[in-house]
Amino acid sequence: MRAKQQKKIKVLLVDDHPVVLDGITADFKGRKDITIAGKATNGKQAIEKAKKLAPDVIVLDVSLPDMNGAELTVRLRNIIPKAKLLAFSNHSNPEHVMRTVRAGVRGYVVKDRSPEELALAILAVHAGKLHFSEAVSDCILRLEAPPGDKSLLSVRENEVLRFVAQGLVNKEIAQKLGIGVRTVEMHRASLMRKLKIHTVAGLTRYAIEEGLITL
Repeated sequence: MRAKQQKKIKVLLVDDHPVVLDGITADFKGRKDITIAGKATNGKQAIEKAKKLAPDVIVLDVSLPDMNGAELTVRLRNIIPKAKLLAFSNHSNPEHVMRTVRAGVRGYVVKDRSPEELALAILAVHAGKLHFSEAVSDCILRLEAPPGDKSLLSVRENEVLRFVAQGLVNKEIAQKLGIGVRTVEMHRASLMRKLKIHTVAGLTRYAIEEGLITL
């Protein structure tokens, strides 16, 4: 009996430099686990192709000519909530990193890293994990305040925290809990304030350390 063929992860690449798009496509050609389903050179094109292709993972530059990475991340998460977003950029300074992480990317790879690290990052975020280049991780750890006391969280806030750490967006969390999106937003803002953590990456790390979710 023939073994079931593994489904490839569909990736949409977003970068305003064609040489980068072509280079990544060439590097990933022939892989059995990842396929480049489409390419876009600006934010508008990325949104159009994301709607059409429904990719599993979107790899995007955080500096596009028509839209910044944080704005595009938010719009893509609202349009295709199941897709995992991965930042791929030359920038590793705190301002660019934190703006994009807070928008909801699940990973951030600096462009000077190897194609293999990018592939590992794609596999990780698709599996619901996080992947940040070392320089980016250091930046997040430096800027993230020490966490507060989890005992201050209500039962509902703990539920929202768990779903946020699993990569769900507010609309999905609302559906899971049977409450309104606005209510989820209020619980999310409250738990972030209580824990003194203001990024998805920080919340996910905290949830893992506290045993609220497992990888």
